[in-house]
Amino acid sequence: MIFERSTEDIAAALAAHGLMLRGGFNFSGGEETPSGLSGAAARSVLLVGQAGAAPWPHFLRWREDQSQTIADPLDIWSREMIGAVAKKFGARAVSPSDTPYLPFQQWAMQAEGLKPSPLGILMHPQYGLWHAYRGALLFEDEIALGETREVVHLCDACVDKPCLKSCPVDAYSADGFAHKACLAHVRGHNGAPCRTGGCLDRNACPYGAAYRYPPHVQAFHMAAFAGL
Repeated sequence: MIFERSTEDIAAALAAHGLMLRGGFNFSGGEETPSGLSGAAARSVLLVGQAGAAPWPHFLRWREDQSQTIADPLDIWSREMIGAVAKKFGARAVSPSDTPYLPFQQWAMQAEGLKPSPLGILMHPQYGLWHAYRGALLFEDEIALGETREVVHLCDACVDKPCLKSCPVDAYSADGFAHKACLAHVRGHNGAPCRTGGCLDRNACPYGAAYRYPPHVQAFHMAAFAGL
């Protein structure tokens, strides 16, 4: 089957679900790549994600028709929506939670020229820390793409680093992420601000404030992280 596709058409199909095309690239020759739709090696990848909470109304409408006891509903919704777009354009849809894990962060850095913030989340020059990658489309042919533009890494110019000074248990430091300390705090009596409004370190970042997730969206993600 021959699929007619363009990045503009793919982006429009994703936008119907509040999702967005986050760039992509063609794999280099000789590089080990995941398989595409037929099982042959993929030759290109397009990243799918969001900026701010744009998908949230779409997700909530879908959620109304689902069992309230299903696990990981946002992951399921993302798989379904991205999977439908993949089927339309002859691609294989993959998710960051697929195992064995695929190198989504490395793909994102190559596709958009981003670098990690001190919190590990990729810093975007427009969206700050308020964006995410929900999946990717793998194609068995090359996709016409523009060159990745060099972007300014905002963290390089941030002297005060408020993102490393707001957590009550210093979960983020030069030593990495103190996962156990973070979980214990979020689940504990003093963790209410984190449970209801999201990570204090992430919220302390001054960049991309217009895209900051609303408190109820941050609470949803924090509950999923902490198993609440």
